[in-house]
Amino acid sequence: MLNYAELAEKNKRYVWHPFTQMKEYIEDDPVIIDSGDGRKLRDVRGNEYWDGVSSIWLNVHGHRVPELDQAIRDQLDKIAHSTLLGMANVPAILLAEKLIQLMPPGLAKVFYSDSGATSVEIAIKMAFQYWQHKGQPQKQRFITMKDAYHGDTIGAVSVGAIDIYRHTYSNLLFSPIHVPYPYVYRSPVEGDEQEQTTFFLAELEKTLQAHHHETAALIIEPIVQGASGIIVMPEGYLKGVRELCSKYNVLMIADEVATGFGRTGRLFACNHEKVTPDILTAGKGLTGGYLPVAITVTTDDIYEAFLGDYEEQKTFFHGHSYTGNQLGCAVAIANLDLMEKKNLVHDVEQKSIYMANRLQKFRQLSHVGDIRQKGFMIGLELVVDRDTKEAYEWSERIGVQVCRRAKDLGMLIRPLGNVVVFMPPLASTTEELESMLDILYQSIQEVTES
Repeated sequence: MLNYAELAEKNKRYVWHPFTQMKEYIEDDPVIIDSGDGRKLRDVRGNEYWDGVSSIWLNVHGHRVPELDQAIRDQLDKIAHSTLLGMANVPAILLAEKLIQLMPPGLAKVFYSDSGATSVEIAIKMAFQYWQHKGQPQKQRFITMKDAYHGDTIGAVSVGAIDIYRHTYSNLLFSPIHVPYPYVYRSPVEGDEQEQTTFFLAELEKTLQAHHHETAALIIEPIVQGASGIIVMPEGYLKGVRELCSKYNVLMIADEVATGFGRTGRLFACNHEKVTPDILTAGKGLTGGYLPVAITVTTDDIYEAFLGDYEEQKTFFHGHSYTGNQLGCAVAIANLDLMEKKNLVHDVEQKSIYMANRLQKFRQLSHVGDIRQKGFMIGLELVVDRDTKEAYEWSERIGVQVCRRAKDLGMLIRPLGNVVVFMPPLASTTEELESMLDILYQSIQEVTES
């Protein structure tokens, strides 16, 4: 068996990690995970850590879940994979049926892929091609929200709006139309949530009035904007976006990759305001955090625009080698069954109230400027001065420091700049959440007030 030193050297020599500055990373002692159980991860040296960000926002029940493990074993006894190009398979069919039964009403067809970014890429291509088939080829542009993040493929980066992820690739990208997102904590206008909603919807309507004739779709992260710092929409904004898209004949794409499958206290974030988008993308929690399966779900209207005779070439020419993979679809079915059996979404809603009460204590910390929460999505924005909302300089790496201290105390989390993100597995018990929140509090207190 390889020891830690040998693995660390091989890791340094051979592996290039995502979203990681390798110059600094290879100078540090990396955490090398060996196993997991429940809501904890275990490294090769025997240290245990709470999985405080659900292995990047996707773990639902925890690790080594018997029902999910067995679903994969059972499927392995039949077949691991066969193509979905022009053929079908049993788990992909049954999963699609189950998903449509769970979707916001009106969504009717499931297109499979293997990651959140690819599900968004598919949605962009579908929306673009839809208007070609509908006889409105001039509708080619997209509207996106300021500071949006939709993935790291070229199309997904194009409709993203976080500069650090875009500027290097600017010559490869198409240019969307940007509209302001209702970031209430740092809003340019005064007012309560209702006034904020009214202001930002008016800004969106101005854009739609000017550009609807050339716009294929608007894409939005419903209720919570994730990678920009867990920014929670004011009430009524999402519903207003849906109404404006319908009014101006622009498709609405809801990117539920981060928010879907119970993360916000509803099965889908769109359910909070009874919104049905024209296209919904999802992934992450779909398989319980086990295997890479993502979905792009559309209305019948969009699906039917692609129907035609063979020679018309209306086919949606897109697909991946592992589209509709049997192992992934089988564990996704088991995950959704287990969520239903445990009434997990309702459980998340109730435990979210408990966490909201516990988070009030964090307001005592002088450098916690804003606490944002929707369900099990929590972001704490750290500031130099609470009164002025002065942000820490990037070079101070305040979020990184807090996360390093949390690791020392036994929990793995990741920051988004000055925002510390806490996103535990949905099945975490109240006692487990309490232990994780204690570590989070201590980490922020020691780093910011030392």
